[in-house]
Amino acid sequence: MTLYHCMSARSFRPLWMLEELGLPYELKMLPFPPRAFDKAYLAINPLGTVPALADGELRMTESAAICQYLATGSGMEIRPGEQDYAAYLNFLHFGEATLTFPQTLVLRYTHFEAPERRAPQVAEDYAKWFLARLRTLEPRLEQHDFLAANRFTAADVSVGYALLLAEHLGLSARFTPAVAAYWERLRQRDGFRRALAAQEAAALAQGVSAEHAPDIRPFG
Repeated sequence: MTLYHCMSARSFRPLWMLEELGLPYELKMLPFPPRAFDKAYLAINPLGTVPALADGELRMTESAAICQYLATGSGMEIRPGEQDYAAYLNFLHFGEATLTFPQTLVLRYTHFEAPERRAPQVAEDYAKWFLARLRTLEPRLEQHDFLAANRFTAADVSVGYALLLAEHLGLSARFTPAVAAYWERLRQRDGFRRALAAQEAAALAQGVSAEHAPDIRPFG
């Protein structure tokens, strides 16, 4: 398999999955955003976004869907008929559709737009939106170490990336106690640490900036 990736962008989800599962893969590092700085990548993904996963003839570009695909047949999925199957699917997609989306608007209107187009009130409104939805996890995480079936699954990778992004955006200090403890558990996982190390090593080896995508400030 080949994963196209930018430092700590959404493509970190499948990278983390690959490391947790111990699957062989090739990591292709791209400058961020690739649609602006690597036009050849548009032949791989016409949207110019990451991730893109190639597995033989298969091509995928949605991070949560790639996590679900990689988890199939492994201990990181919950199968139909198992306890918490519905919760697993819900949290798997909650991480991207509900948690990551508002954060991208915080990032855009705080840092990625030209100064005259920035909108601090919009950014704060979406930060509050993210945090309000994140707080819905607090009762569950007060009772369980992970989100579904009392074990680590692809759903935790999906939500875990949203927490990583929140840290880059300076929002992690506003996590509720059980969410903060959950994030600390995820950060201590060997697979998470290997994924961080893998992206940095690949960036250096391939001559791509090792600056994390959420930390880039195009206008200084």
